Amino acid sequence: MSKGIYHALGLHMHQPPGNLKLLIETNDWEARQIILCYERPLRYARAFPDIARINVGFSGILLEQLQDEEIQKRYASIIDIPQMLEGYARQENIELIGMGYYHPIFPLIPEEDWEAQLRKGREKIVEVFGREPSGFWPPEMAFCMELIPALKRNGYEYVVIDGVHVRPKNILTPQEILYQPHVAEYDGHEIAIISRDRDLSNAQESGLDTGWFEREVGEKTAQCTPPSLVTTWSDGENGGWFRQTDEPSGFWGHYFAPYMERVRSGGVPITPVRISDFIQEHPPRNKVRVESGAWNIGTRGGKDFSQWSGSDSQKSALGEIGEISRYYHQMEGRLMEEKKKGRDMPGTDKILSSAYEYVLKSQTSCYLFWGDAWVSRVYEVTKKARVLLNEARQVLLR
Repeated sequence: MSKGIYHALGLHMHQPPGNLKLLIETNDWEARQIILCYERPLRYARAFPDIARINVGFSGILLEQLQDEEIQKRYASIIDIPQMLEGYARQENIELIGMGYYHPIFPLIPEEDWEAQLRKGREKIVEVFGREPSGFWPPEMAFCMELIPALKRNGYEYVVIDGVHVRPKNILTPQEILYQPHVAEYDGHEIAIISRDRDLSNAQESGLDTGWFEREVGEKTAQCTPPSLVTTWSDGENGGWFRQTDEPSGFWGHYFAPYMERVRSGGVPITPVRISDFIQEHPPRNKVRVESGAWNIGTRGGKDFSQWSGSDSQKSALGEIGEISRYYHQMEGRLMEEKKKGRDMPGTDKILSSAYEYVLKSQTSCYLFWGDAWVSRVYEVTKKARVLLNEARQVLLR
């Protein structure tokens, strides 16, 4: 790997539980737009195998839906989903990034549930693609330092952070903070920190061209000691720019393909890269801390998680999420105590396991993000969890 400017292009892919089925039943055109967004990174990675490098994160619940045979049949006239998933598994110039299974806002959900969300998300990546992800993309880029030990226990070597939240422990220039990998440590666990450029990522999400991107990257990294790592990350299936069915007018045709052609010809002094390849060649050294926060949503900067917790209804829903989680863990603890006493508890494990799926599902960020329009879904899910937990409680208290 030569010295210079490297670009880690990242795409985040997620749909809340049941959304792919809902879309194909109620809005066929939008369903078509969205499902094609999952196929394009693979197709364009194949078109430029020599120089394209793409980093893609899938939520576990999205992959669960893509594995569903009914979904596969309903979308078969648009794309062959099993063939697409198999293609991702084999495409070496795509790096697959881990995520929380149900796409939770980790700093807002009970810490007792972090392990399950991380473990299940990682296991789904391995199940579908046969690959162990080394990198983690926090849903909504919502991160706190306390998450680091759980990430490390679950096999992650680096995490992508919105760069505005990264604070150096040494004297570093703003460019060094943003365009170099770093190390953050919490409770004796260290993880590599990859800083996302917010401004360039906003452009990636809404519209840009190769010439503008090359000039911006050149100016931003002009004072950096090479090699520089420029990381851009955005949703890969939201907004007309990515959903554009006329590909020459959207992200892949207007920007990405010309960008790759320019890189291939030597016209752009930027090298696309998979993040794991870069940090293997250039291990991070500088120590940083990361302030708790998320990425920007509209006019909200992401520092206070207000997009998901600002209203009274959102706060109430978060209270419900915490309460049902505590109820589950109390019943789980009671079951363990009964087993230690030698009591046979037939079926209780299965009941609690089913209940916990609903507990984790209730933590889906979309239920909070869409405010009053979707917040009722939290209670719909926790109601199902509560029925099962009450059933388990009756058995355990006999």
